[in-house]
Amino acid sequence: MGSVEAANKDANESLTEKNPTVVFVLGGPGSGKGTQCANIVDNFQYTHLSAGDLLRAEIKSGSENGTMIQNMIKEGKIVPSEVTIKLLQKAMKESGNDKFLIDGFPRNEENRAAFEKVTGIGPAFVLYFDCPEEEMERRLLSRNQGREDDNIETIRKRFKVFLESSLPVINYYDAKGKVRKINAARSVEEVFETVKGIFGPKNEKVNHYVRLMSKLYMYKFHFVSKTKFGNHCLPC
Repeated sequence: MGSVEAANKDANESLTEKNPTVVFVLGGPGSGKGTQCANIVDNFQYTHLSAGDLLRAEIKSGSENGTMIQNMIKEGKIVPSEVTIKLLQKAMKESGNDKFLIDGFPRNEENRAAFEKVTGIGPAFVLYFDCPEEEMERRLLSRNQGREDDNIETIRKRFKVFLESSLPVINYYDAKGKVRKINAARSVEEVFETVKGIFGPKNEKVNHYVRLMSKLYMYKFHFVSKTKFGNHCLPC
């Protein structure tokens, strides 16, 4: 156990030393966040990491970890936050980049708290693609991707899960002034014009400042936690 904990600590330190820019990308199914992430990657040199894609890739790899994830999903269990976070950490480290779009994560408050605690990294901001449910439903039903979950009943269940689980995360960061809300009901081109205003050079200094303040906050969080509760009560 000691060697595993030491490896995780080393991975955390190597990431935090880079002072990475992390942007959480959230939005309901059909909000168009995947398309906009691709545009951001092409224009602003971010690395796009999808929590769902990483889990599926791990399952496909046939690894012991992948088998465990697959079995949990089959049994209807929720994959522990730490499992997803470790996959994100690994992908971040291997990318060689220091700017990341984390798509579809955190899905809930437990994910959010675990990510900040395990990695010691807070997001520069949250990019929230706000789109009416009727429009997202129309998009999902009209797209021709052959996805099994693109039927009206499942789509509405996904909407409900998003509202119940992810909106509290958005509200949490909104209270800290970290949410960049985008009207995603418009065309791809119109939405990206707004996105460019957020990621463009004029906001680079602001984003850098927010990143530094997030890092200072996380250092303070870890110091206070260890001082108040002790290392054994809050393992990393």
